[in-house]
Amino acid sequence: MMAAAMLRDQGIEVTLLCFESYFFSAKAARKASQALAMPLRTCDISKEQLEAVRQPSYGRGSAINPCIDCHLLMVKTAKSIMESEGFDFVATGEVLGERPMSQNSNSLKLIEEKSGLKGKLLRPLSAKLLAVTEAETQGLVDRSRLGEISGRGRQPQIELAKKFGITHIPQPGGGCILTDKDYGKKLARLFELKPDAAGADARLLRYGRVFFDNDILIVVARDENECKTIKSLAKKGDLLFSPGNFMGATVLVRDFKGNIAPEKLEAAGREYLLRFSKKAPADASITIDKC
Repeated sequence: MMAAAMLRDQGIEVTLLCFESYFFSAKAARKASQALAMPLRTCDISKEQLEAVRQPSYGRGSAINPCIDCHLLMVKTAKSIMESEGFDFVATGEVLGERPMSQNSNSLKLIEEKSGLKGKLLRPLSAKLLAVTEAETQGLVDRSRLGEISGRGRQPQIELAKKFGITHIPQPGGGCILTDKDYGKKLARLFELKPDAAGADARLLRYGRVFFDNDILIVVARDENECKTIKSLAKKGDLLFSPGNFMGATVLVRDFKGNIAPEKLEAAGREYLLRFSKKAPADASITIDKC
């Protein structure tokens, strides 16, 4: 938001670009677009990002997050849009030193070079601390009016927000679940069991209580909305368990290898449904649906 406002302040026409995937949405970007009164376009990179998560070229952060690979994918996509639609340059809201893995000086240079945007990738908030870009040398952008922000503190950004009249300041986190260590462990286990796991498999791990019983995945819904979501994410071969004569959660059981005996799958589903149902009677009835 600050980078876009800084460029608009120089009379530059800005189009906001935000990416969506299995792991994050553009919900915050839509709010930012309204607050800034700037046009927004979204781009779905789900399939490409899933491959980057599965086999990153530049390593992972503290969880399963391949931040450099993801940033590179986004910038390459932005470059493609820039070239095909006649934009002059790409700018990002990155701040030098704000993220230890993807926003240190080496990573910023790597992303610029590998994306094919050397000299054309502007980081307005930290521009005075970085090499001069073509947009500046060509007079498209006034370097003297760009920033020199670095580090993880947010006070300079807050001051900029006041300057540009932005009253709603979002939280600093990017909302990417790949940085969550607990989710990272689940996704890593999923890739062990099913190296070619699809996006729907990865999405399922975001809901309910997730358990791996050897080669069996068990997901227990925590509320009514999750019951609906888990049912919607079920695929062919899954078993769905629902309470009959008592209050309880929906349970999904998935056999990734396809070689578990049906009775074992049913036993697992029943066990977890009853375990997380507070008042299951002794004569509890359970409905089992095979997808």
